[in-house]
Amino acid sequence: MNFRTIILIGGVGIALHGCTSIDSFNSDSVKNFTSPQELIVQKNINAANGRAKEYVYSWGSKQSNKEPQSLYPRKHLNSYCSAKHGKFSVLHKSSMSLVKNQWDKKLLSTYSSVKQGIGAYKCVQSDGQSWIVSIEPVAERKLDDGSDARMVALQTKIMTALDAQKFYSSANSSNTPAAKKTTVNNQTAKNTTSKTTTPKEVEIKKEVEAKKETKPMPPLPVKQAAQVVETPQQQQLKYYVSARRDLNKGTNQVAACNNAQRAYNYGKLHGSNAANVYAESGVLVARCLTSIPSYSSRFSNSKGQAVKILQNLANNHNHAGAKHMLNQLK
Repeated sequence: MNFRTIILIGGVGIALHGCTSIDSFNSDSVKNFTSPQELIVQKNINAANGRAKEYVYSWGSKQSNKEPQSLYPRKHLNSYCSAKHGKFSVLHKSSMSLVKNQWDKKLLSTYSSVKQGIGAYKCVQSDGQSWIVSIEPVAERKLDDGSDARMVALQTKIMTALDAQKFYSSANSSNTPAAKKTTVNNQTAKNTTSKTTTPKEVEIKKEVEAKKETKPMPPLPVKQAAQVVETPQQQQLKYYVSARRDLNKGTNQVAACNNAQRAYNYGKLHGSNAANVYAESGVLVARCLTSIPSYSSRFSNSKGQAVKILQNLANNHNHAGAKHMLNQLK
């Protein structure tokens, strides 16, 4: 299918033949990152364009002693949380809603090397700050090198609590009784005796379904083919500009504070303006925590969190605005 071909060709070469080089998952290797988003970017947890990256989740019977790569994203983020003396726990379980092929989803659900590394995780750091990361499978496939190894494309993304609630509530709504009834009817009609789907069965099912597709797909319009993928720097800047505009106008203040938090969560990215955007976003978050009651009321110690953000910007980034705001809060 074209969909699987599109999914991050960049991730293929990294996982081929088990040549991926991932350094140890101890806290020391990640403690110097300023945010989980910076960790995601610097550790290449996603593909270079920010989309899903492929990881080997099963090396096959001939290489069963090799460690699956599909747990790497969760292990990296867990190590970063530990480096901040935080607690890392499951917030939402994944229903694999982004996996469109049902046979792919059924196969992935039988592997603990996939199930144990996906979903939404929340880290509550010792300094009171918290963040949420979503790790979701998009598709799976067999390696084209003649081995039995299989890969899963994983999308890792930092989310706000509101974004995570919306995404996983929407994903779980697809598991309604009506949807489950259709699945049960299909299984009954097929009179399947095997409870476990094997990789070989999945490949056969895919081939059968592909042959059934007799109608040619119409060509995509030119406008749809030319999609622009925003870089993390562009996304961070977009959230920051939106937050600053609305806060200065005094409109949509809660949404503006959420956008400021999203921009700040990206951390200090590479680029001429990225450091300024990160610092200015932090100042906006501190402003929200101290002067926007509709936003700050959601936190038990909003002023304390604002002070810690400002101290980080003042001490580590020598930010004049953060120093001035600190003096005002004393």
